[in-house]
Amino acid sequence: MTINRTTGCAIQRRLLRPHDHQGLESPHGDHSPKSTTDLEPERRRLPQWAIYTIAISGSVLFLVVAATTTYLLLSRGKRDNTVMPWSTGLSGPLSKAFVAGVPSLGRAELQAACEDFINVIGSSSGCTLYKGTLSSGMEVAVVSASTHSAKDWSDRSEEQFKNKISVLSRVNHKNLMNLLGYCTCDEPFTRMMVFEYAPCGSLFEHLHIREAEDLDWPTRLRIIMGVAYCLEHMSQLEPPVMPASLSSSSIYLTEDYAAKISDVELWKDDDKDAALRDEESLVYRMGILLLEVISGRLPFSEDHGLLVLWASSYLDGKRPLHAMADPMLRSSVPDKQLAALCDVVRLCIHSDRKKRPAMAEVARLMRGVTALSPEQATPRNNPLWWAELEIASAADSG
Repeated sequence: MTINRTTGCAIQRRLLRPHDHQGLESPHGDHSPKSTTDLEPERRRLPQWAIYTIAISGSVLFLVVAATTTYLLLSRGKRDNTVMPWSTGLSGPLSKAFVAGVPSLGRAELQAACEDFINVIGSSSGCTLYKGTLSSGMEVAVVSASTHSAKDWSDRSEEQFKNKISVLSRVNHKNLMNLLGYCTCDEPFTRMMVFEYAPCGSLFEHLHIREAEDLDWPTRLRIIMGVAYCLEHMSQLEPPVMPASLSSSSIYLTEDYAAKISDVELWKDDDKDAALRDEESLVYRMGILLLEVISGRLPFSEDHGLLVLWASSYLDGKRPLHAMADPMLRSSVPDKQLAALCDVVRLCIHSDRKKRPAMAEVARLMRGVTALSPEQATPRNNPLWWAELEIASAADSG
């Protein structure tokens, strides 16, 4: 609440009005009007202490109103700087930047952030992934195309690169590794994108690598619900946006172990992959991911083959369902919850694509099992708040 100058004056008028009437009303009950000449002796006869009292009271009133106004203004400013969840994925300067066009960042800035591009944390045939730290202290993930020459960068690659930037500027979701900016440079040739960084590694690492911290059952449910809500949001965009891949390796975890879906190679898509990126295929992959989270097993292994085939004997009732749960947490998994999630899995991996539910229905069914709302499945801290400050300060300095 802010008290402006007009409101403050109105408050003072209301407080001072009784004193105005006291000077015009006769102490003897005579309400007949007095001339200005009759009033002058009364004003002159006003005691000195009364004048001092009125003056002091007015000063105190002014100070109280001024102090109250200042306090409310400062409180409002403090609330505005509090990190709060955003309703559509972004807020403040960054939201405006994405509406007008994704922020373009300088190569020198990213080079310094990534320690001269020696801090490599991942790679593929098409790109290299670096970890960087901006001058504000915010950690980011920088994805760079592996091409180092303009003559090796086709028009098709440039089109796909720009398309990804355009697509991700629409997708913004709390359970997505959101795009913060991009960098293009002809000398040296550079095509980079800057994303949020999730510091606790991938879901794959926590499920399958012994050195990583084990995930208990409630944490697994929170992670998988965050994934479901994000995919629901993406599938309901117009036009829908489907991630190029969905696996435990493409899901990263924040400091409080919330899910962040990563999709960093969209511009390398081939036309032959487009058929695998419809909603039916996405729902199928969601079913496989659910099996992986429940069982703690790899989607494919030399010993057991495909996970979906291994799980079929449990899903068909030939083996007890509770024996399918990860041995690391089998005793803590409620039988009723496990059975309900397996019902969702059966729907997701249905052999008839047309009988698989929509992603929104999958999210609804899973919420009925886990009782976790979208707010409960999202990161408690918003790292984009720091990105907003960084980009806003860079814009001001430019």
